Amino acid sequence: MKQESGRSLVEIIGVLAIGAIMIASAYSIYQSINNRQTRLIASETLKDVAKKTKTLYEFSGYGNVNLSQLQTDGVLTNTNPPIGGAWEIKTTSDGTAFTITLKQLSYDDCEYFAVKKSDWAKEKKINNKKVSDGGTCAKKPTGDKNMVAFTVQ
Repeated sequence: MKQESGRSLVEIIGVLAIGAIMIASAYSIYQSINNRQTRLIASETLKDVAKKTKTLYEFSGYGNVNLSQLQTDGVLTNTNPPIGGAWEIKTTSDGTAFTITLKQLSYDDCEYFAVKKSDWAKEKKINNKKVSDGGTCAKKPTGDKNMVAFTVQ
């Protein structure tokens, strides 16, 4: 009887299964790192915009602070949001401060900003409710409908 050498089909399937598990794990780790990096960059961008806006307008009054004005004045290079689907920067009704509002945030992004310490902001609201008053992020099925607002004075 002739003796055969080589791999059996079961061994090949086993190797492929292990490879698939490794690829799935690597992708999961990549997604986690990518999300963390995106949030860190967004957080630093918000801090930078707040600092520059405060420096530029603090003594003359916040007047009509908005995205297009900040782009014209060189605070922003473009009006694209650092995270989420949209954002807004506007003066408060009394003109003594301004708000930076991130809109259309996922639940995970909202939770990140809810617990992230923001020394540069006087107040933080989640979905129009102060964090100190129990403002929370909405879970699915509302999806990307969360909003986080920072008031800077």
